[in-house]
Amino acid sequence: MGAGLATATDGSRTLQATDRRRHQRVSVNILGRFMLEDRREYPCQVIDMSPGGMAMITPVSGRVGERVVAYLDHLSRVEGRIARLFDGGFAVELRNTPRKRDKIANVLTWLANRDELNLPEDRRHDRFVPKNPITKIVLPDGSEHMCRIIDVSLSGAALATDVQPEPGDSIALGKMRARVVRRIEGGIAVEFAAIQNRELLEHHISSDD
Repeated sequence: MGAGLATATDGSRTLQATDRRRHQRVSVNILGRFMLEDRREYPCQVIDMSPGGMAMITPVSGRVGERVVAYLDHLSRVEGRIARLFDGGFAVELRNTPRKRDKIANVLTWLANRDELNLPEDRRHDRFVPKNPITKIVLPDGSEHMCRIIDVSLSGAALATDVQPEPGDSIALGKMRARVVRRIEGGIAVEFAAIQNRELLEHHISSDD
């Protein structure tokens, strides 16, 4: 993934140049899903962003000029057109309303400050075992697998499972979206896209409808 990120950074230089005067680009790790003009939906990971553009790691590529609609954690719906392709993804020139651009700027400021203060560190949150530790995960290919929650915190979880998705993969855990951060003996460790409220967390990680 490191090489891919380096390539992504190089590949998005053109887009960075176009909006550098107006916007500060921020390195981020935002998960979500996106659609191209064929309306098929795919997972994505935004690796840098400003109110005017973003670079995304994606499993499929589009064409320069193609319209993109993405639904991102923290930001909901954003849209734009592909400005440049790179190995593993593409850069998007965002075309949103002034109100949406202001929201993006506010969220990016919050994310940057949060990272500088180390606020989301998982070790800062007590781990516990939920009342119902049995749940399911949905992998990027859509396959569903039952698993057991070893322990969980407000920002991540350790899961006992026979499947071994790649670190960086975006998965669903119950009704929540999470990202695989590493493999552990007998399972995987994941982090949530946002810090959770404990009461809602126990509800959302359950496999019950």
